[in-house]
Amino acid sequence: MSRVPYNQLDIFIAIANQGSIRGAARQLQITSPSVSQALKQLEQQLGLPLFIRTTRSIELTDAGRELLEATHPAMQQLNLAMDSVKSMGVEPSGKLRITLPKFVFQIFLQPLYAEFCRRYPKIDLDVSLDDQSVDLIKDGYDLGIRFGDRISDTMVAKRLTPDIPVAIFASPEYLAHHPKPKVPDELKCHKQIKYRFLGSRKFAPMLVEKEGKSVEIDMDSAIIVNDTDMITDAAIQGLGVAIGALPSVKHHLESGRLQPLLQEHWVSLAGLHLYYVQGSQKAKRVRALIDFLTEHSVKAW
Repeated sequence: MSRVPYNQLDIFIAIANQGSIRGAARQLQITSPSVSQALKQLEQQLGLPLFIRTTRSIELTDAGRELLEATHPAMQQLNLAMDSVKSMGVEPSGKLRITLPKFVFQIFLQPLYAEFCRRYPKIDLDVSLDDQSVDLIKDGYDLGIRFGDRISDTMVAKRLTPDIPVAIFASPEYLAHHPKPKVPDELKCHKQIKYRFLGSRKFAPMLVEKEGKSVEIDMDSAIIVNDTDMITDAAIQGLGVAIGALPSVKHHLESGRLQPLLQEHWVSLAGLHLYYVQGSQKAKRVRALIDFLTEHSVKAW
């Protein structure tokens, strides 16, 4: 059997990861007909169908799963090697994709990204703000930033910040009409501005520290949102008690627009970490961002 072209395997893996022809085309930045043609040629060469196609989905056959398991790690290493060799002796360049939650952009990346773009004008920085968990390999990202305890052990992770206190707060207007809680259990008499995660559909819990342990307080909801900015806005407008990463609301607490509650009972989240696939840092464009963000890591909030 003749050798299978590199690009056909690359396209096959993209289809498997994205779950569609269109998704693979978007990831590889080529047309959908080109993706379909490459898959057709690969299946003809192998003499076996690699996907079961329906009007709504495309799923791997047994042959497709075996081919994916056998080729994916090797193709990943080959792509990294190609990037590493191409970047030798030249200025960092090319597309660089990073994923991070919106609030992480606001408290960490927002003051930095313009400087990075000016320093490396040949790097095409692609920033995606997403609060959901992201698979770097499947979704085609080079790097991600998430809380340290939410990163797979298979990834390389570098700490960017200390642990992040989770503030509990409400507006002066709200507290003028509701008694200020003096102990954690008194939160049960208040309504919470709740955040719902888009992926899991679960609520961010109201956690407090009691006797050295993290305890969840069950509260009725004042409003349910899926945006961290709206949590702050709803709190400022006096709808209820809320929680949020301290760096996100610190200026509101200092200005008096919001008032901290039960500070001695605040819990902390694992610090923010930059994470990536082992070996990907060999590509100059990836190395450039790793070094830049590490250089600007936060020492204290």
